[in-house]
Amino acid sequence: MYKVLLVEDEQVIREGLKTLIEKVIGGFTVAAEAADGNEALHYLRTEMPDLIVTDIRMREVDGLAMIAKVREMYEDLPIVIISGYGDFQYAQKALKHKVTDYLLKPIDRIELAGTLEKIRQSLERKKQPRDPAPSGGGEERQIIRKVKAYIQDHTDGDLRLQTVAEVVHLHPIYLSQLFKTETGENISDYVTRMRMNRAKQLLRQTSLKVYDISRLVGYQSPKHFMIVFKKEVGMTPGSYREGGEEGEDL
Repeated sequence: MYKVLLVEDEQVIREGLKTLIEKVIGGFTVAAEAADGNEALHYLRTEMPDLIVTDIRMREVDGLAMIAKVREMYEDLPIVIISGYGDFQYAQKALKHKVTDYLLKPIDRIELAGTLEKIRQSLERKKQPRDPAPSGGGEERQIIRKVKAYIQDHTDGDLRLQTVAEVVHLHPIYLSQLFKTETGENISDYVTRMRMNRAKQLLRQTSLKVYDISRLVGYQSPKHFMIVFKKEVGMTPGSYREGGEEGEDL
C-alpha cells in the first residue's frame, strides 16, 4: 500500500475522499489527514508520504502555498490537486509547481482512479527494474524500452500502432517489425497483455465496476473488454474478481 497525505479543510469531503481512495480505488492508504496547509507541513517535516492529495483553498496556509513549500522539501513527490474552483489561473499556478494532476469537484471517480493508477505504476517502476533488455543493438534496445514504457503508462489511451510509432518517430511497419524481432511478440499482443494485467490489478485491488475498469484499460465497449478478458485470462472479469484461477474455463 502506498501512503497518502490527504489535505482538505471540509471534514465530510475529507472522509468521502478517504473512502474513495481506500475502498473504491485501492492500492493506497490514507496515512495522515490535515485540515490545512500548516498541519500538512508539520506532518511532512517528520514523515514522507508517497502521494499528497490536496484541496487548493483552505484556511491558514492554502494548497498552493503549501505545495510551494513541499517542493522545497521533496522535489519529485507526486501531488494531486482537487478543487471546486475551475479558475484557469489556479491550474496554471499549480502546474508551475509540477503537480501530477488537477481535478475538479465533484470528483469523477473514474478520472481519480485513472490518475492514481498512473501514479501507482510510476511508483512501482521506481522500486523495480525494467523488463530485461532485449537482444540487439543499443539504439534498438532504447527504442523498445521507450515503447514499452509508453504502453505501460497509457493503457487507458490510444495505443494504435500509428500512435505509438509517432512517439518514437518511426514508420509503423518498421516499428512493428523491430518490436517483433527484439521481443518475439507482436506489439498488439503486448498492448493487450499490459491492458489485461492492469485490468486484473483493478479487479483484485478495487471495487470499481467492470464497465469502469473497461474504460480505465482502454476499452470504450465493456462487452468488447469482457470478450478480450475471457479470451486472454480464461474466465470472465467477475469470476476473476471472485478468486478464480487463471485458465479456468468459466
